Amino acid sequence: MHAVLDRLKLRRPGYRVITVTGTNGKGSAVAMLEACLRAAGYRVGTYTSPHLIKYNERVRVDGMDATDAALCAAFERIESARGEIPLTYFEFGTLAAFDQFARAGINVAVLEVGLGGRLDAVNAIDADAAMVTSIGIDHVQWLGDTREAIGREKAGVFRKDRPAICADPEPPASIAAVARETGARLYQRNRDFSVERGETTGWTWRAGSAVRAGLPFPALRGDYQLDNAAGVLMVFETLRDVLPVSQAHIREGLLAAVVPGRFQVLPGLPVRVLDVAHNPDAVRVLARTLKQQTVTGRTLAVFGMLRDKDMVGAVHSMRDIVDAWYVTSLGTTERGATAEEVTQAIARAGLNKPVTPFNDARAAYAAARRDAGPADRIVVFGSFYMVSDILSLPKKDL
Repeated sequence: MHAVLDRLKLRRPGYRVITVTGTNGKGSAVAMLEACLRAAGYRVGTYTSPHLIKYNERVRVDGMDATDAALCAAFERIESARGEIPLTYFEFGTLAAFDQFARAGINVAVLEVGLGGRLDAVNAIDADAAMVTSIGIDHVQWLGDTREAIGREKAGVFRKDRPAICADPEPPASIAAVARETGARLYQRNRDFSVERGETTGWTWRAGSAVRAGLPFPALRGDYQLDNAAGVLMVFETLRDVLPVSQAHIREGLLAAVVPGRFQVLPGLPVRVLDVAHNPDAVRVLARTLKQQTVTGRTLAVFGMLRDKDMVGAVHSMRDIVDAWYVTSLGTTERGATAEEVTQAIARAGLNKPVTPFNDARAAYAAARRDAGPADRIVVFGSFYMVSDILSLPKKDL
């Protein structure tokens, strides 16, 4: 990455950089950062992954997805510059984002780490501020199988003398250890900044003598979004001298930020919820948020996952919520579990509810739609691939 960035003269960008990593919550934090910064009048470049419908979603400038022509031109420049240097799919895409940002004349880039942090392609550019949203168990074959090991990989995005924000309320000790080793200025939730929920509406954020009160709850659903929002506000506090963002702009951004596939509720009845929760921590959060909804009928789950994920751990959190399972094979990727493997995982988790297997996600969803009454709820969750398949349906079939 560094070699190709040097050849393209992109190694040291002329814009501010905010890098976001974490097991869950990265996409939500990036959306809030982008929305608040755009409300403040900054020209923002945003890089996220994976995409749900079109690759272009990964690269945005000023709220607009990159065009096919712009991306293809970027790929051509990268191909010409790389020479003998091999690049992965993700490295190519990350370089294309940096290429687009340089040409668009942005003020600030908000970058979502793809996997881990320390060795991720996004980390090839030094961040002016780095944020860790949460630390959970996922991608164990690459990052380790403990929160301490995974935290060390995530904290690899920290830089000497630059702010490092950790929004996880109970972070592993490795976060602080890496900050000390790196010389980063660490700000931790419940130590350096905190959140107070109002009795009726609104919430308050505090960091030392800095206070932001009367804040609206994020448009993104779920109590856990306050964790992400608190970290976002700490980012702005640490960058206030170079990227000032007012209270009014923060309010506007919190209410504007949306991310497809993150507790996305479709209009009409029955209630239909789509969520890309695909690891035990994320599904626990999904389950907690579902319990806050008022539903008088049954809950039908449309579910599929990658076989290298902890399927048993993921479905266990839904044991008291789901009344019937519509499980699907994921044939769109070699890593996809078959419907039989998913069924076995549900059985191992001790969930004694009806399970119906399907060959593809759309067939499973269509069956759930046929079976659901107006008082029921359908929850589509698991792999990005599966949620993408459903969101790609014509509106009449959603």
